[in-house]
Amino acid sequence: MKEKVIATCIRLFEEKGFSETSIQEVVEDLGVTKGAFYYYFSSKEQVLMTIHRQYIDTLLQQQEQILSDESITNKEKLQKLISMIILNITPLGKSARVFYREFRHLNKTHMKEVREKRDQIRKAIEKVIRAGMRTGEFRPGIEAEIVTLGILGICNWTYQWFHQDGRFKDVEVANMFIEMVGQGIEWQEG
Repeated sequence: MKEKVIATCIRLFEEKGFSETSIQEVVEDLGVTKGAFYYYFSSKEQVLMTIHRQYIDTLLQQQEQILSDESITNKEKLQKLISMIILNITPLGKSARVFYREFRHLNKTHMKEVREKRDQIRKAIEKVIRAGMRTGEFRPGIEAEIVTLGILGICNWTYQWFHQDGRFKDVEVANMFIEMVGQGIEWQEG
């Protein structure tokens, strides 16, 4: 039942917004009482934080697998990190929309936790870019921090417009972004 509550909240928060969705609507949609909701969650904000944790923790776990792979270059790591964000839109798209759009409704403690986790993703991408600059995979002199923010900007906004049944598949979009970023930082074979 807990997972059903979360799934229903993801759908309703994504469709209507966090503020516009009441606990009463959630329980009516589920066909249960408010007691069933409160058995698993103390508040609507607690469900929102659960959604945030599930989304960001999934990305962090995948990111760690990419970063710990010593058999791949920094160029390949950056390509995989870009793909990771885009390829999660199909399975996690509604959660992503809730994650980015409804962040402002978290309490200060929860906001701090989520910001720290977001920073882990940003810092990891920046670290890969800096390492690639040192190894000559990326051109020297680029502003790694700004490039990182640009990458996150294009990738994170994709959840707004990408549809899995649209003109392009998620892999194709990821490859377009990889090519665009790669040309921008002039990665070289090596």
